[in-house]
Amino acid sequence: MNPNSNHLVIMAGGVGSRFWPMSSPSLPKQFIDVLGCGRTLIQLTVDRFKNICPPENIWIVTSADYADIVREQLPEIGGEHVLLEPCRRNTAPCIAYVSWKIKAKNPKANIVVTPSDHIVTDEREFSRVVLSAMKFTADSDAIVTLGMKATRPETGYGYIEADLSMPCPSNKEIYRVDAFKEKPNQETAERYLRKNNYFWNAGIFIWNVSTIVNALRVYQPAMSKIFERLLPYYYTDKEQELINELFPACENISIDYAVMEKADEIYVFPASFGWSDLGTWGSLHDNLKKDAHNNICVGTNIKMHESRNCIIHVTEEKKVVIQGLDGYIVAEKNGMLLICRLSEEQRIKDFLTE
Repeated sequence: MNPNSNHLVIMAGGVGSRFWPMSSPSLPKQFIDVLGCGRTLIQLTVDRFKNICPPENIWIVTSADYADIVREQLPEIGGEHVLLEPCRRNTAPCIAYVSWKIKAKNPKANIVVTPSDHIVTDEREFSRVVLSAMKFTADSDAIVTLGMKATRPETGYGYIEADLSMPCPSNKEIYRVDAFKEKPNQETAERYLRKNNYFWNAGIFIWNVSTIVNALRVYQPAMSKIFERLLPYYYTDKEQELINELFPACENISIDYAVMEKADEIYVFPASFGWSDLGTWGSLHDNLKKDAHNNICVGTNIKMHESRNCIIHVTEEKKVVIQGLDGYIVAEKNGMLLICRLSEEQRIKDFLTE
């Protein structure tokens, strides 16, 4: 495997407004400092790949609405490596666009595709797993997805059912995929957890560029014709104009439905490196360091008294004092304040979107 052929594609077009009041459709969660560490989620995503691919091989695919934010937060990413979608069409068109553009210059490229808004706590193990999977895909027709070892009966994730009876001869940590499963109900999630061959689908994919382009040609011919038609115009002044014109004609479909559930050479790499997609305030509470009373505080001057099981995210106030709360979210941003029970988070979100 040639490390200089390793490419990283970060999908960053989602609206990601789950962390209200910090996030919103105009500033989705991938562009905010959710962890209070001085780096946004998309910046942390770039950081964790520093030992996997060179900076000049990093690609960001995002909405045209977020172009200025991406350029501000990731000034090191060259302009032609920030691909702007004129409208949202899910992950398959996003991946097709960047794959054809990469292939136009590097037909031997080996690609890892990742969301922009997840966290990883064990970055050394993450790098080992990704590099091992990329070595596997570099000279094969395999498509690899990373499967997270389940630690609880999670109903918010899709699952991957693996055939663990026989590992791949060239990599004993990789197995064939039997099936992809939709987000389950509680009873089904508990059944998955009792088995050892069901893994959370992290939405991280690894393949070489020829493999994914050929798979799209077979399973999504109409979409493929759009990006084939653009081959003479990639890296030219006409590219964005033609993308704006033709991209809306792509079917609105995820890569899971478009390719993963149809192709034959699909594999899973079961792994454990402290992964979370940070879908809720509750998931943030699960993944940050807590004090002796199971509280998480993000902010410079927060005082907790007689409170437990809370998450306090207040970075713009000079001093915050919390007394007598158990199991609450307290979050503020730009003059907006949220105070609600952790257990009622979804109901509050539904109320806000009514």
